Amino acid sequence: MLLILLNRYLLPKFNFLIFYANHKIDIDNKSFSFIKISITLDATMHNQLREHIEKIIPLTDEEFAFVSSHFTVKKFKKHQFLIQEGDSVKYSYFIISGLLKLVYTDEKAKQHVVSFAMEDWWESDYYAFFTQTEATMSLECLEDTEVLCCSFEDYKNLCNGLQKMERFFLEKATFGFLGSQRRIVSWQTSNSKERYDQLLKQYPSLLQRVPKSLIASYLGVSRETLSRLSS
Repeated sequence: MLLILLNRYLLPKFNFLIFYANHKIDIDNKSFSFIKISITLDATMHNQLREHIEKIIPLTDEEFAFVSSHFTVKKFKKHQFLIQEGDSVKYSYFIISGLLKLVYTDEKAKQHVVSFAMEDWWESDYYAFFTQTEATMSLECLEDTEVLCCSFEDYKNLCNGLQKMERFFLEKATFGFLGSQRRIVSWQTSNSKERYDQLLKQYPSLLQRVPKSLIASYLGVSRETLSRLSS
């Protein structure tokens, strides 16, 4: 209760959230104690993360305090890498502000844009993250970017400590799987013009923020072809 009262007072007045060491709570008939003190989320981040999660699951204040304690804040500049090929992948990233690109570089040093990620999206090299192996892709900022980071250990602790979060992550993974299937089908059945129109319809703001050369790489067409498609 002390934790909840503190945060209700601190968030609107001082713009941060505090997690109090040795505060014991009961969630899903299990007892948990916070064993660290961290001041990590300002009011905007606090609200954005909670609203994002509560699109899928409801959370009490106490449950959200538990969830929030598993995230840390990082800020990156444009062109800075969050992940580079060969790195150990420590985090899954929830994007508060900014824009990222996930890129695979083949043996001929040609870069292939796998995905873009903007506000309210999650991104990482997920194969490396979940298998705890070295990254085969790179994650780079296209704009100054602010993210919330969840480590693999924190991800497991969230799933084990709060069944609701296990459901949340399962639904996010399912949505991602469905999106990947749709993209594969689109690649196999649609021409370049149809793929461009679909991207424009689904993510109109993305085309205003991403250089055309990267859009062309994502669609698997040349820069010249993209110019014809967008004219």
